[in-house]
Amino acid sequence: MSLRATRLSTALVSLPTLLVLSLAACDRSGPATGPAPGGDVSPGPHTAATTVPSGGSIQAALDAAAPGDRIVVEPGVYREALRIDKPGIRLVGATGPGGPNGDAVVLENPGEEEDGITVTSDGVEIRNLTVRGFEENGILLTGVDGFRLVDIVAEDDGEYGLFPVHSRHGTILRCTASGHTDTGIYIGQSEDVRILDSEAFGNVNGFEIENASHIVARANRSHGNTAGFLVVLLPGLDVKTASDIVLSGNTVTANNHPNFADPEEIEAAVPAGSGILVVGTDATTVEGNHVTGHDFVGVGVASTAVLATLAGVPPAAIDVEPDPDGVRIRGNTVTGNGANAPPGFPFPGVDLLWDGSGTDDCWIGNHYGTSFPPRLPRCGES
Repeated sequence: MSLRATRLSTALVSLPTLLVLSLAACDRSGPATGPAPGGDVSPGPHTAATTVPSGGSIQAALDAAAPGDRIVVEPGVYREALRIDKPGIRLVGATGPGGPNGDAVVLENPGEEEDGITVTSDGVEIRNLTVRGFEENGILLTGVDGFRLVDIVAEDDGEYGLFPVHSRHGTILRCTASGHTDTGIYIGQSEDVRILDSEAFGNVNGFEIENASHIVARANRSHGNTAGFLVVLLPGLDVKTASDIVLSGNTVTANNHPNFADPEEIEAAVPAGSGILVVGTDATTVEGNHVTGHDFVGVGVASTAVLATLAGVPPAAIDVEPDPDGVRIRGNTVTGNGANAPPGFPFPGVDLLWDGSGTDDCWIGNHYGTSFPPRLPRCGES
C-alpha cells in the first residue's frame, strides 16, 4: 500500500478532485516571519569515522556503527536498501553528485525494495548520495527530530524522492528530485523544516508542504512538473493545522508536465500547469518568487472546503478549519500564466487566483497581468 494511502482516511483516498480545489538549513539567516533556525545535527559522543570501500556494504557499516559515528562511502554503485536507527549518524558520500571524473556514490534498488534509506533516529545527516530506482521513496524519515539532507539526488523512486513525515528541526539543502509519481521533495505533518537551494523537475508535484507548520522554502527551482509547489491542509490526517509557512525567492517555471500518477491514486487529479497552490493553510507568505509559463495558474489560493463541494464529501468529513487565513502574496513576479487552462474547471486561467475564502488574506506589490477576481484585496485594506 502506498504511503499516500496511509496518510489519508479511507473516505478521502478515493477522491479524484483534491487538486481541483487548488484552483482553486545550512542557511542560518531567519525569514521575515517563520521558524527559528532548525536542522542542526551535532556529533554524538563517539564521532568515529568508518570508510566503506567501493563494492562494500553500507548497511554493514551502519550496523557496526555507534551513535554519533561518521560513515564515509567511496564512489561506486551500491545495490542495497539502508536503515539508519542510531542517533547522530552521519552518512557521507566521499564525492558528491557531479564530482571529479563523474564519480558519485549511487544507492540503487537491488530488486523490489520500497525505500532507499529509512531513517528512524534523531540527529542524522545524509550527504552526497544519489538514490534511485526504489519503488516508493528515495529517503523516508519517520518521527525524526533533527536531520540534514545535503546534496542528495533522488531519481525515479516511485512516489516520493525525499519524504520526512512526523519530523522536525530539519534542513534540505542543494537536493534534486526527479521522476516521482507524487512529489519530488515533500514535507508532511512536520514542523521547523527548511528547504533551501533545491530543485525538482519531472515529478507530479515538485514540492509539497502538507499539514505542516514553521516551514521555509527559499531559493528553490521547480520546473517541468505537473504542479510546482503545493502547500495544503488536508482532512483525515493526524495533524489538523498548518501555518507559518514561507515561500520566498523561488523560481517556478513551466510546470505543465502531463500528469503521470497512478490513476488509482489521488494525485492523478493534479491539473497540469499549476505554479504555486496554497490550499487551506494559515499564515502563509509567498514573497519574491518568480512564477511564469504555467498553462493554468501562477499563484492560486483556495479553501480546503471546496473539496466537499466538488467531491461530494459530507461536511462532517472535513475535520480541519478549511479556510486559508492570513495569507500574504507580495512582491512576486507572476506573468505569462493561464493561457491554456484545463477544460471544465470553475475558474479561469490567470496569473493570480483566489476563491474568496479566508480572512485577512492580501496581495501587494506583485507584478502580474491577470487575476481572478479582477481586483484582489491589498494588504492594509479593511
